[in-house]
Amino acid sequence: MELRHLRYFAAVAETCHFGQAADQLLIAQPALSYAIRQLEEELDVTLFNRTTRQVSLTPAGEFLKLETARILVGVDDAERGVRRIAAGRSGLLRVGLTGTAAFSHLPRIARILRQELPGVAMEIQADMLTPTQCEQLRSGALDVGVLRPPAVGDGIELRTIDTEPLVLAVSADHRLAAEPVVSLTDLRSESFVAYASRDSAVNDAVLRSCKRAGFVPHREHTAPGTAVLLALVAAGFGVAVLPASVRALPLQGVVFRHLTDGGSIELALAWRSTGDNPVVDAVVNVLASALVPTVVEELL
Repeated sequence: MELRHLRYFAAVAETCHFGQAADQLLIAQPALSYAIRQLEEELDVTLFNRTTRQVSLTPAGEFLKLETARILVGVDDAERGVRRIAAGRSGLLRVGLTGTAAFSHLPRIARILRQELPGVAMEIQADMLTPTQCEQLRSGALDVGVLRPPAVGDGIELRTIDTEPLVLAVSADHRLAAEPVVSLTDLRSESFVAYASRDSAVNDAVLRSCKRAGFVPHREHTAPGTAVLLALVAAGFGVAVLPASVRALPLQGVVFRHLTDGGSIELALAWRSTGDNPVVDAVVNVLASALVPTVVEELL
């Protein structure tokens, strides 16, 4: 049974008129009549009662009409789905995000994709360091990453989507909490709370900024993630220098202050260079256009 036979049958069953059905299908009436006879012979049933004045469905024809409608809807849905997937408009996207990006950038990214690519479902993994994201991008465990450059290893494409200043986080009762503006040199004698991983891009950026200010920060305490790090700051275990997006994760007892010489850190979209996933291509194009990198200006 060919698909075209079902489409021909559906047209005749709907109109109960071979001439009108032929016009709708843009084929000659004799060719349509022959195709229906072929279908009846294949099924070994009579689908239409034919007289010189009228065409009507037999009970077998009535049943096939219902089944054909269901089948053709499924075929049309499958065709649309295949085309959407091939165009990158539908499918699953596995996204990894580093540190504070899950709080500051994930809502906007999700909103953009829901609006521009509503057929794309997202699977999120948060608080992933850049080396881990790069490794999983290469292995295929992730499709897209939101990470702090530089990429670790080969085969990763990057597109900068934001440049954030580094800000100071101190406990509410800290001596610098009352200062509207702070310099890194004011932190020379302070104990720092930093990320525990030696691969932290934020730690590296903070170290570079402090060295430019003439000192090496004393890392007295470390934390596995941003939430724990801020809790240690709130408890008075030390100060922290973090990307400005950390403000999206407010915590009672923590005060954020602008650093005049804190420097900045980039956030980038990452994907596998040799990938052939049309969903990834579509997502990268949409996000690269919508997320124009800008330097966040801190309010004094």
